[in-house]
Amino acid sequence: MEIYLLVVLGGAAVAGFVQGLAGFAFALSSLSIWAWAVDPALAAPMAVFGSLIGQLVTLPIVGRHFNPKGMLPFVVGGILGVPLGIFLLSVLDPQGFKLALGVFMIVYCPIMLFVPAGFKIGYGGNWGNGIAGWLGGIFGGLGGLSGPIPTLWCTLRGMDKDSQRGIMQGFNIAMHVTTMIGYFLAGSIIDRATWQHLGLISVALVVPALLGAMLFKRLDTQAFRRLVLILLFVSGLVLTSSAAPALLS
Repeated sequence: MEIYLLVVLGGAAVAGFVQGLAGFAFALSSLSIWAWAVDPALAAPMAVFGSLIGQLVTLPIVGRHFNPKGMLPFVVGGILGVPLGIFLLSVLDPQGFKLALGVFMIVYCPIMLFVPAGFKIGYGGNWGNGIAGWLGGIFGGLGGLSGPIPTLWCTLRGMDKDSQRGIMQGFNIAMHVTTMIGYFLAGSIIDRATWQHLGLISVALVVPALLGAMLFKRLDTQAFRRLVLILLFVSGLVLTSSAAPALLS
């Protein structure tokens, strides 16, 4: 029991720090640790709820960069994508989607690390933002993975770290709230044991998330860009290593 509790609290603390620093990746960080002990059916709502709490507690530090107009296309697209993700979760094996996303990030992110710092995509506009949000919503409904695709898109658009954080913070909050509502409406069972776990991880992640957010403020845009690409690459490794064995079996 002590080891199980350590895995739950340790996963929440590590993931809280990563999310506070980068603005995303709570689900990927926590699930890579919780997979050793926590039932996957329980880990999914834990990851979504923990992501939401981590975003909310860091608002006093990074929330001043909120950009409602900039995040609107992402949020609209994401809200349309979440129900599709929840539906696909019920009819398809999500491991295939996760494997495809993981392989893409493993190949693409290292290439982007060697691209000149001034490189950016100048096309797409609000339509591109909406599509990125829609894809993020689908993966959010599949398991709380709303952040990687929109974050990569913001990086490719050449946003500075504050602009990117201001958009992604609001987007992720909207996606996590929408996903939790969707889980309830879809009939997902969140019983007393689940609520106990949600309370534990909420306590464990608060301080690490705040520490990560304070470190975020000390990074310049180029350092933040490298950090995001490295975390996306690691996220790709986690997704691939978890999805491939499940598909092969």
